[in-house]
Amino acid sequence: MKATQIYETAKDTDSRLAKLDPKEREIENPALPSCIVKIDPDKSGQTFQGFGGALTESSGFVLGFLDPDGRRDVLRAFFDPESGNGYVLARTHVNSCDFSLENWACVSGKDETLESFSMERPLAYQIPLIKDAMQAAGGSLRLMVSPWSPPAWMKDNGDMNHGGRLLPGYLGLWARYLRRFVDELAKLGIPVWSMSVQNEPEATQTWDSCRWTGAEEAEFAVSHLGPELEKAGYDIPILVWDHNRDRLKDRFEESMAVPGADSYVGGAAFHWYSGDQYDNVAWIAERYPEKLLVFTEGCVEGGPRPGAWFTGERYAHNIINDLNSGCAAWIDWNVALDTQGGPNHANNFCDAPVLVDTVAGTFEFQSSYWYIGHFSRFIRPGAVRLAVSLDSWMVPACVDGRMGNMMEATAFRNPDGTVALVLCNRTEADMIYLLEDPESGIKTPYRCPPRGIQTVLFS
Repeated sequence: MKATQIYETAKDTDSRLAKLDPKEREIENPALPSCIVKIDPDKSGQTFQGFGGALTESSGFVLGFLDPDGRRDVLRAFFDPESGNGYVLARTHVNSCDFSLENWACVSGKDETLESFSMERPLAYQIPLIKDAMQAAGGSLRLMVSPWSPPAWMKDNGDMNHGGRLLPGYLGLWARYLRRFVDELAKLGIPVWSMSVQNEPEATQTWDSCRWTGAEEAEFAVSHLGPELEKAGYDIPILVWDHNRDRLKDRFEESMAVPGADSYVGGAAFHWYSGDQYDNVAWIAERYPEKLLVFTEGCVEGGPRPGAWFTGERYAHNIINDLNSGCAAWIDWNVALDTQGGPNHANNFCDAPVLVDTVAGTFEFQSSYWYIGHFSRFIRPGAVRLAVSLDSWMVPACVDGRMGNMMEATAFRNPDGTVALVLCNRTEADMIYLLEDPESGIKTPYRCPPRGIQTVLFS
């Protein structure tokens, strides 16, 4: 394989996905190379389905403060396959979530007939945003839908917030409710690609939330939601968990132990807020290779971090390790928020790749946008992961001697035969690495700048 192009983003420079000739980063006679980067084209992993972002009510609301050209520019920056980050996936919420302007449901008052079901609220912000994203993506988008809470009248605490549980007598009705949401999207020309039973089912939040056990999620999929979708002619994978990596393995085992789960549970979804428990992702990928593993939410919490660089590096660290562990699709949280990190009806403010100044009607890309782009622009749907190793002949020169705290990497072969290698330098120094050609064994020294990320393309 021969390196044909390098794309680079680095802190304290103007480089943002800058296109370089590989010779511009070649080094003669390197004194202290950090590692040898080896791609093994004969060892392959999962087939990847793509990257995406969440299209929430809050994102639709804040993008409404931009003029039509600015709104279009933001969505093209994420979804355009040629000039943007090439997102092919998206996620949105059934009923309200914390990134909504307030609590709301498609059936607000008690109505066991669902005759009052209304898409009025989704049509205000979510649906226009999804439609515009589809157009920016070239006409199609694979959409995941997730509920944060059933209507308050269906729950034992009578509240969409503060956890609570779905009343057992409403299991069938809630399945019909969710199918109705899918029906209404289909009427609007928006097909649903996948669905989770519940967002964060083990959390009692001050915002929209509802608790389920792993067994309850699977039983709901097997006895209610799966047959309801099947009856309507939908082939939609139902994902369980949709919560943090720390309990991913245990919860998936609990769900799959339910009789019939193998037929109706299509896979598992997970978030990053509990830390780096990538071994749980790898465990499911190895034992259930036919099931879909989707990262569905991650952001920097506690409000926006305008101009911060660590946010992009956090994305790179998580994406590299999730992909190397077998994750088959990766969806970010809100595509855009305001400069307070909202709106959020529970004041759970967060960061986003685009921050919108709703007073000035302007927007700014954050480091997370550029870092995600190093993956999403070059690892395309249908790409197959290749084994990659970073071999050092000494203890890596970082605080704990772990190579991952200096440089991390992942590699994929795209359907067109090109190979994309993404490397992230997490240190304050130039990272000199030897890139080994797997065919000839020739090692070429390259430089990755401090706090930088590179995507190396091979013919």
